[in-house]
Amino acid sequence: MFEARKYRDQMKTEELQTFNVAMEESDLQISAEYDLVIETKMLLSKYRNEIIDYIKKHPEFLSSLEPLRPRSDAPKIIKEMCNAGALANVGPMAAVAGAVSKYVGKGLLKYSNELIVENGGDVFIKPKKKRKVAIYAGSSIFSNRIGIVVPYDIGEYGICTSSGTVGHSLSFGKADAAVIVAKDVVIADAAATATANIVKSAKDIEIGLEKAMSIPGVDGAVIIVDNKIGAYGLVNIVKL
Repeated sequence: MFEARKYRDQMKTEELQTFNVAMEESDLQISAEYDLVIETKMLLSKYRNEIIDYIKKHPEFLSSLEPLRPRSDAPKIIKEMCNAGALANVGPMAAVAGAVSKYVGKGLLKYSNELIVENGGDVFIKPKKKRKVAIYAGSSIFSNRIGIVVPYDIGEYGICTSSGTVGHSLSFGKADAAVIVAKDVVIADAAATATANIVKSAKDIEIGLEKAMSIPGVDGAVIIVDNKIGAYGLVNIVKL
């Protein structure tokens, strides 16, 4: 079922061209220096097919909620998903949106020096100036009212969100938003899932932050439950 992503209206920027590319379950919004719809479609098709083909041969990759070892001949995107799942102690598909964002984004960097790829709340960003990424947290008072500042001098970055109250992704928790900041968006995606899974109420915000920061590669985390918020690590939160 299609779900309108109204938060995307806040992601557009005048200096960059913003466009959407959808393909089956994948729905990307991209901001780049140029209109790269054709290039995006080609990259998205390539990496979707690699994942789909691997699942056909190894169905457990799709359904496992625990880490899996990749086959030696697996595509690189599969190996990265498995590695991220192992670091966060979740199944490899917990990192699929982040992986698609990263691999499409890396491909598009050949054509654009600045890039933002958003895939269902999972963002791959390579900024040329200081940018702010809004946090969408459903009905919470913090939703779209605060954001995370991304400095321009750090290269590529990942900001990923998992929620137990928003969207259709599987989560065992009740967080309105578990946001992870990391230099690798694949790790950020898996870590966001792992963090959101253990947050059942506002009382779990502290243990959720501890869980997030224990995962190798995670630089910072923000957790929102109802009207409560907690943050730890390298996250610069600002009002929007």
